[in-house]
Amino acid sequence: MDQGRGGQSPDSLDFTVENVEKALHQLYYDPNIENKNLAQKWLMQAQVSPQAWQFSWVLLSPEKVPEIQYFGASALHTKISRYWNDIPAEQYESLKSQLFSQIARFASGSKIVLTRLCVALASLALNMMPEAWPAAVSDMVKMFQTESCDVDGRARCLALLELLTVLPEEFQTSRLPQYRKGQVRNALGQESGAVFPLLQQLLQQQDSPSFIKQKVLKCFSSWVQLDVPLSDCESLMQVAFSSLQDPELFDTAVEAIVNAISQPDSQRYVNTLLKLIPQVLQLQEQLRQAVQSGDMETSHGICRIAVALGENHSRALLEQVDHWQSFLALVNMIMFCTGIPGHYPVNETTSSLTLTFWYSLQDDIMSFEANKQVVYMQVYRPVYFQLVDVLLHKAQFPSDEEYSSWSSDEKEQFRIYRVDISDTLMYVYEMLGAELLSNLYDKLGRLLTSTEQPASWQHTEALLYGFQSIAETIDVNYSDVIPGLIGLIPRININNVQLADTVMFTIGALAEWLADHPVMINNVLPLVLHALGNPELSISSVSTLKKICRECKYDLPPYAANIVAVSQEVLIKQIHKTSQCMWLMQALGFLLSALPVEEILRNLQSLISPYIQQLEKLASETPNPSNKLAIIHILGLLSNLFTTLDITRHDDDSGEGSEVKKKLVEPGPNPVVVVLQQVFALIQTVLSKWLNDSQVVEAVCAIFEKSVKTLLHDFTPMISQLSEMLGQMYSTIPQASALDLTRQMVHIFASETDHFPPIKALFQLVTTVTLSIFQQGPRDHPDIVDSFMQLQAQALKRKPNLFLSENLDVKAVFHCGVLSLKFPEAPTVKATCLFFTELLPRCGDVPPIGQVVHEDGKLLLQAVLEGIGGQSSRTLVDQFAEILFALNKHCFSYLSLWLKEVLQQPGFPSSRVTQEQKNTFTQQILRERVNKRRVKEMVKEFTLLCRGLHGTEYVADY
Repeated sequence: MDQGRGGQSPDSLDFTVENVEKALHQLYYDPNIENKNLAQKWLMQAQVSPQAWQFSWVLLSPEKVPEIQYFGASALHTKISRYWNDIPAEQYESLKSQLFSQIARFASGSKIVLTRLCVALASLALNMMPEAWPAAVSDMVKMFQTESCDVDGRARCLALLELLTVLPEEFQTSRLPQYRKGQVRNALGQESGAVFPLLQQLLQQQDSPSFIKQKVLKCFSSWVQLDVPLSDCESLMQVAFSSLQDPELFDTAVEAIVNAISQPDSQRYVNTLLKLIPQVLQLQEQLRQAVQSGDMETSHGICRIAVALGENHSRALLEQVDHWQSFLALVNMIMFCTGIPGHYPVNETTSSLTLTFWYSLQDDIMSFEANKQVVYMQVYRPVYFQLVDVLLHKAQFPSDEEYSSWSSDEKEQFRIYRVDISDTLMYVYEMLGAELLSNLYDKLGRLLTSTEQPASWQHTEALLYGFQSIAETIDVNYSDVIPGLIGLIPRININNVQLADTVMFTIGALAEWLADHPVMINNVLPLVLHALGNPELSISSVSTLKKICRECKYDLPPYAANIVAVSQEVLIKQIHKTSQCMWLMQALGFLLSALPVEEILRNLQSLISPYIQQLEKLASETPNPSNKLAIIHILGLLSNLFTTLDITRHDDDSGEGSEVKKKLVEPGPNPVVVVLQQVFALIQTVLSKWLNDSQVVEAVCAIFEKSVKTLLHDFTPMISQLSEMLGQMYSTIPQASALDLTRQMVHIFASETDHFPPIKALFQLVTTVTLSIFQQGPRDHPDIVDSFMQLQAQALKRKPNLFLSENLDVKAVFHCGVLSLKFPEAPTVKATCLFFTELLPRCGDVPPIGQVVHEDGKLLLQAVLEGIGGQSSRTLVDQFAEILFALNKHCFSYLSLWLKEVLQQPGFPSSRVTQEQKNTFTQQILRERVNKRRVKEMVKEFTLLCRGLHGTEYVADY
């Protein structure tokens, strides 16, 4: 496949030995990446060609280089594993003997070629077992144990071990049909009797070198994954445990033991499991020595074994009540691993392995019936209290000096580790209950009131972290220790950022409790306001203030002036990053919501005025990148303030889809509307300068979208102004964010008869403008098409009579939908499918829709079938199925005609489906008008046929 033949397509080259060698040379040594890719593609075709049977054996010739020999061996494996049915039965034996002789020859040759040949023979054996080659494994062992003058004993032994190791691995990845897999698994399981004695003999032979023993342990590790009964593994497991004393064999022995213990079937062999516990416990001395000498690999490996036994079999071992002490000893060994000395992940990496064990053990204890549970709790409650102490010790930060020497990656791993500990503590609370909080409170109290020696900040921080872990997710409102905790917090000497952060997050976790006990707010609020001024505490202090303002807003008016003053100061000083500034504005929105209207307006004036002045200045400047960022920042601050500033009291929490019941606290205009009316002209000025910039337009739309969502019907005074501005914006330069805001207004004000006319006019205007975009070519604007389809769907859902207007070209909108179904962007196609599933049910009650579906519905069906046939991603077929279902339900008589006409076309929607398959699909669809799930299954089946994927491995996860 040299450069001289570059004019030929790869397909035109003969798959000869010479050409394969040229292609391999090109793949390995040609610097040109395109030539490499071409060579690779061609070689893949060569590997599956009929000629592969001829050239593979030649490529294995002794004079060839290993790269070429490797390809020959790989081609043999490909042919055997993927094209087994092409091999005549009478050739099985000759193929087997050829492979045996090649493996014998390569036993002393290239390791990678040997492995590939072993994989090929393994595949052959799996395909022939059990009928055509009943004692395959025994035959392999005999074949390699037979003396051969050409190959020395050690090389033969290694070749046999390689073959025996790859056999179970090849079984796990083989393409055997399910029924054959069961047969072959049973046959292999029975053959373990021919393998295990050989492995044991090799491991126990004094003169066996380490590399042979390593190979033996790997082979054992491979075989246990075939669900070999654990009782059959006892002798080998014992030798594997002995091998842990040999540093060269340690890692391989760990892997083998863990694999054997972790097999799902092994829990049936309780007697064997009980025999394993003493063997694991005997490793404790080796574990202690490893910890003392800082040997992280050894401690990690021993811990893996202990956890594998405990985690996989805790239920079975708990049930062996006569052996409760030995299982408790194993639990204590795992506790030692959890509390292993040193800081994770710098001094140790073992403790994190144990956390899931504690979940499993707790689940198993809690799953027993009540009378048994009481007995287990007597033994294991003290263990879990000890676990809490150990975990909080492990969660402690190192000294400031040591922590500053850690890399950013180590710090991040430690952060994640602490989150895992936090999750474990939260889980353990379910078992230990309120006593756990009392326990933590007593420890913290003793620590903070002790006069003997000052507590280290790390110790205090860890105890608070424990409180925070539980309070964040569990309702602690009924705990009698929280008042004491709130009383202790001001006594903490906060002299460190990590401690300060945890204090903030703990206060935040208790915000709901503070709402029920407002008298305690003043104990902690000064701490939070003080922390706001520290940029290092930005995230914790701002998020905590936001939680307090959200949960306790009706109790905060006495503190409002102070909170607003401190917040204004930190905003003016620009202490916080953009996202924290946005959170702070949301906090202030919650806070102001509970104040009288005149106070809200007064606070808004002082809060917003500096930004309005800044915005006026920026609006007068020539647009440039730096003032753009400043404008977006100010608009973002206003958006976030208006997101949460809600002076109405909600009777219930309602989602977008439901009517929201609200009652006004005071009559008169809403403060947000007053402010919006004041700044409206300024926003229009900003827009006039920045209409070309989608980010600025988005930021402007966000202000109104957030305000509309929060204010709902209180927004009505602004509807007319906003509709007019949006219309002008969209007519000048269409942007998706304007359509999204229009959709929001249609959704919220659909039932407001008096206020809807401006929105109706806006809807018609943006529809007309978008239709003109479709005429010019919409492919460059998938975002606009997506938002337009969502808008049309919302209109059909909330206000279908919009489609009765003479000013709305329903036919054109329908055709735009059909065109949008063919877009490559999945979100756009999903939005379009939603539009059609809203449109089709309106055929009967909206005449213009009924007419266009009658006239052009066949085009819609054709586009849907094209998508199902392979033009669109498979992830969209459920959405296409929904359109078919809606057509069947609401336009049945049309659909039966259209399906017949459209599917009569040869090769449509795919050349891979026959007319008979298309007829079956038609009948299935037309029969099912009630069960949408069934229609989706039919469409999935049909799309796989159309794409040539039916019955292939690609469908496994589909």
